[in-house]
Amino acid sequence: MDNIQKNLLMQIADLHSVPEGAYNIRANGELGGRNTTANIDIVTKQDKPGIDIIIKPNTKNESVHIPVIISKTGVEDLVYNDFYIGENADVTIVAGCGIHNTGDSKSEHDGIHTFHVGKNAKVVYVEKHYGDGDGNGENVMNPTTVIEIDEGGYLEMETTQIKGIDSTVRVTNAILANDAKLVIREKIMTHGTQLAKTDFTVDLNGENSSANVISRSVAKDKSHQIFLSNIKGNNKCAGHTECDSIIMDDATVSAIPEITANHIDASLIHEAAIGKIAGEQLIKLMTLGLTEQQAEEQIVNGFLK
Repeated sequence: MDNIQKNLLMQIADLHSVPEGAYNIRANGELGGRNTTANIDIVTKQDKPGIDIIIKPNTKNESVHIPVIISKTGVEDLVYNDFYIGENADVTIVAGCGIHNTGDSKSEHDGIHTFHVGKNAKVVYVEKHYGDGDGNGENVMNPTTVIEIDEGGYLEMETTQIKGIDSTVRVTNAILANDAKLVIREKIMTHGTQLAKTDFTVDLNGENSSANVISRSVAKDKSHQIFLSNIKGNNKCAGHTECDSIIMDDATVSAIPEITANHIDASLIHEAAIGKIAGEQLIKLMTLGLTEQQAEEQIVNGFLK
């Protein structure tokens, strides 16, 4: 693995070396390394590109890393990854994709991740997207996440995209059973002429199921962001969706939160706010010796933290 690939791994998975435990590293559309454990197996699919990650019931305090890195121009990569999390397991899954493109062709990664979360299982899923390179080629990522949570299961998903992705369409669909819980925290920053669209749909089918979908974003220059979310309360349940955005320069932001109650005991809330950085915030920081640009960076970093 060369220095460019090592840097991508550090950016998307905080890895400075090969991780301990289970991992699968995909590099430029091919297997770059794999390790399994007694409780976590990783199997290559036979019918299409991708892997099955199988986590045994009652697995505790283990993690699996499945980063994707692209360091060549003109690579178009598509994978189907299925996660089978056994009953009562408690695991952390670290994914993400990094692209380093120094050519004039588009490099793209599309990942379809399907989570089957077993009864009373707990999953923390961390996904970071990052792009760099000094070429004219586009960096494109289109992640799709399908989530099925069984009774009493819990999935917490943290997604971050703050640099270098020219175009992304992020689609998430989730179905929750009785007492299941879903928490999604999304952070996005766009600049230049970048496009970022996110589309969340959650079906709260189970009694006492709940979902909390929170998006924070910053749009700079002439970039464009679209946030869509629809939480459907199909039983006695609780749902909340929230989108907060800072808009700067000539950027545009659309926030379209939707809630649908199909049951009398569905309790649903949606919130959306878009605005510029307040002048008094800038002035306060500038009186402490910061330039206007430095003050803006401090406010943006704090907002996305």
